[in-house]
Amino acid sequence: MRYVRNKQRWSVTRRDFLKTTSAIAGAVGLAPALSAPFVSKVLAETKTLTRDGGHLYMQTNETRNAIIHYHRSASGLITEAERVPTGGSGSGVFRPLYNANGPNAFEGAGSVILTSDRRFLFTTNGGDNSVSSFRVGKDGRLTLLDIKPTGNAVKGKSGTAKSLAYSPSKGRLYVLHAFGPDHVRVMSVNDQGKLTARPEGYSVNTQSKTDRVATMVVLSPDEKFLLVDLNFDERPSANPDGTPKFVLANERDPDGLVIFPVRGDGTLGVPSFHDAGGPAPFYIAFLHSRPNTFINGTAAGNGLVMSSIDAQGRIGIGPLVPIDTSAGKPSELCWLAISPDDRSVFATSFGYSNISSYHIDGAEVSIAKDPACPKVPGDSTFRAINGTVSSGPSDNWISPDGAYLYQIYGNASKLVGYATQPDGSLNEITSVRIPYDSPQGLAGF
Repeated sequence: MRYVRNKQRWSVTRRDFLKTTSAIAGAVGLAPALSAPFVSKVLAETKTLTRDGGHLYMQTNETRNAIIHYHRSASGLITEAERVPTGGSGSGVFRPLYNANGPNAFEGAGSVILTSDRRFLFTTNGGDNSVSSFRVGKDGRLTLLDIKPTGNAVKGKSGTAKSLAYSPSKGRLYVLHAFGPDHVRVMSVNDQGKLTARPEGYSVNTQSKTDRVATMVVLSPDEKFLLVDLNFDERPSANPDGTPKFVLANERDPDGLVIFPVRGDGTLGVPSFHDAGGPAPFYIAFLHSRPNTFINGTAAGNGLVMSSIDAQGRIGIGPLVPIDTSAGKPSELCWLAISPDDRSVFATSFGYSNISSYHIDGAEVSIAKDPACPKVPGDSTFRAINGTVSSGPSDNWISPDGAYLYQIYGNASKLVGYATQPDGSLNEITSVRIPYDSPQGLAGF
């Protein structure tokens, strides 16, 4: 897809859009069945959004959780339009995985998602293990429709519901939790956005690994497979000498990517376990125009892996392409945003407080700009696993036209917007204040 930049705006040709008709859906991690009327509708809306801007949504993840709805101008600037309570509880600044306070309480991604037709928005409430659904108005405004528990009880100070994937053809919402044994729970979604918790629960544990920590759940574009990344093979703890103990998934055994077949009724089949290409796989993002190809970000592999999935659920993996780790390992490279033309990937490093960009050319992935933007400092109270002072960046999101990237920096209390550049660099153009340490999840149109 080609982009023509004019006075800081991007335009997309109809022919190029039709070549990648899943661009809009892919920007929010979903893949609808694209009919001609749907394509025409999205084309018209894309032209309007290019002219008038769009909308961006983030959950505060405060103990009284809320969705902040931002209006996004045609020049990429964001302003808060409303703040709508979810009816549920976030985890706040508490990080259940480490039993401590700090940014990125979820240790996951995809906690706020939109349906491909933009009718509904779903969000996790990590504090009480529930999910909220909202109707999205024509002006982007939200109306709370429902809130339901996932079915996993809260143990301790917080729940761990953290990531969502939606199947439009089956009306199923898959909810991932950090801890098992029921890592994945399922909800039905009716035509009015009402939720019904189903009894099924699914584990990513194995016979020898009974306390694995999951990070993100993604549905393949054809809705035939549910993919789960695993960060740890057991929860972090302390060694006898008091030093931290981390047992990274996919480091000793190549089984950090879990694939569930999705049955016709939306239930899941027996999982298979696969090599994710690097230790501590964290984030999965499918390419928009190649629905059998996805990028996996590895937190301790410090880089990206291009992978494929075939009709039988078999995985092919390419080489790990790391960023510069001279600042210390691991970089905790976690969150990814793929440009609508599938030529650029923007990868956020939790440990380095910045973003690196990659270039995709066919089956090849290479570094474009590392880093792509300056480090965003926090308040100097938080250190990443590698010991560096971090502002705790988490979820990011790229606009449907590929012109703007938005990044949460929780410990800096900032949501920053960047204009993407042809060479892969990022120019900061906007910043708004957000709650301290707790915010999670970005989705928009």
